[in-house]
Amino acid sequence: MSRLVVVSNRVPVPAKGGAAASAGGLAVALQAALQARGGIWMGWSGNSSGDNEPGPLSLHEDGKITFALTDLTDRDVEEYYSGFANRVLWPICHYRLDLAEYGRQEMAGYFRVNRFFAHRLAPLLKPDDTIWIHDYHLIPLAAELRQMGVKNRIGFFHHIPWPPADVLAAMPVHEEIMRGLAAYDLVGFQTDRDLENFAGCLRREEMGDAIGDGRFTAGDKVFKGGAYGIGIETAAFAEFARKAVGHSMVRKARQSIEGRQLIIGVDRLDYSKGLTQRIDAFEHFVLSNPAHQRQVTYLQVTPKSRSEVPEYEKMQRTVAEQAGRVNGALGTVDWVPIRYINRSLSRPILAGLYRLAKVGLVTPLRDGMNLVAKEYVAAQDPDDPGVLVLSRFAGAARELKGALLVNPYDMVGTSNALARALNMPLEERRERWQRMMDYLLEHDVSRWCDDFLGDLAAEPQAMPASPTSHAAN
Repeated sequence: MSRLVVVSNRVPVPAKGGAAASAGGLAVALQAALQARGGIWMGWSGNSSGDNEPGPLSLHEDGKITFALTDLTDRDVEEYYSGFANRVLWPICHYRLDLAEYGRQEMAGYFRVNRFFAHRLAPLLKPDDTIWIHDYHLIPLAAELRQMGVKNRIGFFHHIPWPPADVLAAMPVHEEIMRGLAAYDLVGFQTDRDLENFAGCLRREEMGDAIGDGRFTAGDKVFKGGAYGIGIETAAFAEFARKAVGHSMVRKARQSIEGRQLIIGVDRLDYSKGLTQRIDAFEHFVLSNPAHQRQVTYLQVTPKSRSEVPEYEKMQRTVAEQAGRVNGALGTVDWVPIRYINRSLSRPILAGLYRLAKVGLVTPLRDGMNLVAKEYVAAQDPDDPGVLVLSRFAGAARELKGALLVNPYDMVGTSNALARALNMPLEERRERWQRMMDYLLEHDVSRWCDDFLGDLAAEPQAMPASPTSHAAN
């Protein structure tokens, strides 16, 4: 088994005592794969070296894993991260052409930092290492490594949506981005629709095409593409949620809602999450269903995100003001309809709150997968499960067939789905939950990791079609 080298923008370095700084399922799965194979996890430290060139890589050993972190300059952070990655690629991939801010300087910085990552990574590599690069920050990294003569097998997984050709083509450097993806041996997307969009981009730009068996051409290069819906550590999270109900903060939360039905939304503060549309839908639900007034509480947990980007700071104010307006209009002395928390909660508290909630309200305008939807399902009490109300534009909608699917732009439709969820009979709730839970147990994050690495290790013609890797035809 070859050594594994993972590269991502940020790295969850274990804290003292071996606990991961980020306890999310992705970190758990990748660390398990790295421990099994031995390897390196490289990325940005999150720190800036100011105007000075970054110092040497900071190396941290944890078992068979070497965590390799690099600082970036202030200019790097502004151009590569805050600039091109989050003001161009993120909105484009989420179909928001109106929010994309193009700047040649930021574009140049994005490619420059990827070249910098390549030069820092290359000396650490061994000839038989398998390299797995993650997400939109690092699309050009394989091309930079290839220019340096690196011949290792390199895979890329795109965690966010991939847009159709007409949307991608609005980005001035879309051809360079597509050529960057063609430098990989395997490119993975969250859903079959993302994969279809990618194939359409190749055809529309006359750069290449799908040739069957999960293979694509781009120029004289043949590479593989597949859909690999990322999972969670399903069984472990279910047990985690069962125990979390006894957490003191969760008990206080249960007491504070005073027997009312709880609706929960958990999202990073981002315009792709549909927060304002969701609050409008909840307000419509309360006004249209008098029997539920004072009988339901909507808890929205929304940690701050990318506060250095002006659009996000403005959104934080907008969402807080909207929640305050609804509470002012509908609330009473003893009932606050919306509880809006603008900070992170610990994972045990979140798991316990998921289990308390009768409805998980997950309505992004566009999302690559959305693991909150999967965590909500895994956290439910099998004897009395809640109902997942899920946006049809989340990747999870392709997998979680027991959810109530909604169009997040349709306020009335989402409001009606809330009413249906809160009034759903126990037998139907159990049947819907069991269907989703069975899927999540089979398609957990470890299987996602194994499937991707298995396909990356195989030669292009050997790639099989499978339920978790829907190869292009």
